[in-house]
Amino acid sequence: MSDQKKTRRLYFDNAYQVEFKAKVTGREPYKGRPALRLDQTCFYPESGGQPADKGSLNGVEVVDVVEEEEKILHVLKKEMTAEQVLGIIDWETRFDHMQQHAGQHILSQSFYALLGAETVSFHLGKVTSTVEIDKQEIKEEDVEKIERLANEIVFRNEEICTYIASKEEIAAVPLRRPPKKEGHIRVVQISDFDYSACGGTHPERTGEIGLIKILKWERIRNHLRFEFVCGHRSLRDYSARHRVLREVALLFTVGESELPSSVQKLFSELKSQKKRLGKVQQKLLRYEALDLIQNAQGRIIRHVFADRSPDQLRQLALNIINSGSYVVLFGVCFEGRARLIFARSGDLEPDLREVVPEISPIIDGRGGGRPSLIEISGTQTGALEKALEKAFEIIENKI
Repeated sequence: MSDQKKTRRLYFDNAYQVEFKAKVTGREPYKGRPALRLDQTCFYPESGGQPADKGSLNGVEVVDVVEEEEKILHVLKKEMTAEQVLGIIDWETRFDHMQQHAGQHILSQSFYALLGAETVSFHLGKVTSTVEIDKQEIKEEDVEKIERLANEIVFRNEEICTYIASKEEIAAVPLRRPPKKEGHIRVVQISDFDYSACGGTHPERTGEIGLIKILKWERIRNHLRFEFVCGHRSLRDYSARHRVLREVALLFTVGESELPSSVQKLFSELKSQKKRLGKVQQKLLRYEALDLIQNAQGRIIRHVFADRSPDQLRQLALNIINSGSYVVLFGVCFEGRARLIFARSGDLEPDLREVVPEISPIIDGRGGGRPSLIEISGTQTGALEKALEKAFEIIENKI
């Protein structure tokens, strides 16, 4: 593409510029929406893990900014016929992206300086950002050291400068990672701490990044992915977490520092209560099994239950078949699905798996098991009675 058709990227000259005037150099649709090409722009297109800027052209909302073969397309919410435009950048979004992206540079260099870990990928999300490094394991104390080093660079308010280096000059720049492109490379330098080939937007000094906070990390693709926030996002995150901490402390009527021991005590008590409750439920299921046996009209016991879990019904069925020569046909609607549990005593002949093909379609379900115990789960909760009636007819002819 000729230089005349290229869009001048004003954000390279001044990341703080929020207004600009430009001429329309082309129009073309993009994914069903109108899009403009301009002779110059402050709008940063989505690239390098950083989302596109937000804003407007002549008051029309810019819904996306994309780069295609060196063309920058400003995707509009509606059609515009003007040949000259006044562009306005959403500064809150721009500065947020500047904080997160520059914070990632510092965080990535901190990983490299302390662990020799290279950054594999970076994603700037709407709420949090992530950086993936080529390590499989990390200690908690190492994460604290990395976070501490990163914030030391922030608090020193170091200069962040950008410049273009030629192919010959770039060899002398101590880049953290080799550039992906050839030719002239844009370098983002943070004092003598970090040198990165980058086309993103960044503040002029590290103090503007604000606090860098690692929130959590996880294994992914044999690497570690760290979720983090910077600047205003860190403040919002701290405020939200402190509010939750304060509310929970009020519920426990203890100080915030006492919460861990209070929660541990609560979990211990809950575990003991669940154990005692389990024993009581087992006794009740045995009594319920005896009641169903006493009221049975024959060797087949069938019943549709409400508000019972499949685990409880399975245990109830086992209690019955272990107490005598019975076949149990239970049905229940659980968590929006029809559930069938069939069981038989060991001295009876029917292989319950044989009824699955005939019963499953009734509740639009699937199931299986062993000869003496099967379970079927389906979507037709209103067909439980019909399914049990059909199962009763089949099994009655077999015993």
